[in-house]
Amino acid sequence: MKKVYVAIAAMGLLVSCKSKQAVIAESAASGDKAATEIIDGHYSKQVDFNTLVIRADARYKDSHENQGFTAEVRIKKDEKILVMVRYFGMTMAKGLITPTEVVYYEQLGKTYFSGDYRMLSRWLGTDLDYTKVQNMLLGEAMDNLKKGTYKASVHDGLYRLQGKEGNTVKEFLFEGANFLIKKQAFTQGGQQPRSIEINYPAHGNFDGRTLPAQIKIEAEQQDRVSLDLEYKSVKFDEKITFPFEVPDGFTQVFIEKD
Repeated sequence: MKKVYVAIAAMGLLVSCKSKQAVIAESAASGDKAATEIIDGHYSKQVDFNTLVIRADARYKDSHENQGFTAEVRIKKDEKILVMVRYFGMTMAKGLITPTEVVYYEQLGKTYFSGDYRMLSRWLGTDLDYTKVQNMLLGEAMDNLKKGTYKASVHDGLYRLQGKEGNTVKEFLFEGANFLIKKQAFTQGGQQPRSIEINYPAHGNFDGRTLPAQIKIEAEQQDRVSLDLEYKSVKFDEKITFPFEVPDGFTQVFIEKD
């Protein structure tokens, strides 16, 4: 299970950290605001693009491993995400995410995974789909905030939205200048508690568009894992391809239900 998670995390969550681009100025929350005002302010900063190419450094850590690698992430908005993970210039894993399936393969163990989002959603403790993965990479709220019910408050100088769906508690924190997201967290209770927390310490200006300059991800079920990411370059609206094919002779792996 852990080995599958490493590949899925690398495939699904790869982007950013410290950036060479201009850092966006942020400010503390100033007075109480209604949830609708916070939500509208956040969505007013959505990034408009057709394609996006991110080259990044990353570091993965759990109780047994601590390793760095580089990655290239290609996004065709609302259609597909291709991730290529490299170590010392060699492609070690490759993943393709679409609205209907998640597929990846890794060279070291010569294995591949192919499936939908149901098992990943169950394992990560929050409903997961293509839009939520894409939003997380862009520094946008994973949930559609306009469809939920949230309580607004000010917490540690940030605007906070809190809500609950079933046994999952949701929290979103925003800075005060542009309502850029600083943290989103999902905690699921029950017999098998699990959680995922995504922090955005800084945002950057990339060709006039705002994206995260830093992303730090922590997920916990039986083990705690973290993924820190760093932009090396970002390019918008280039003509790009999405080559992906599982090599012959690779063994399919499965994610258990429990």
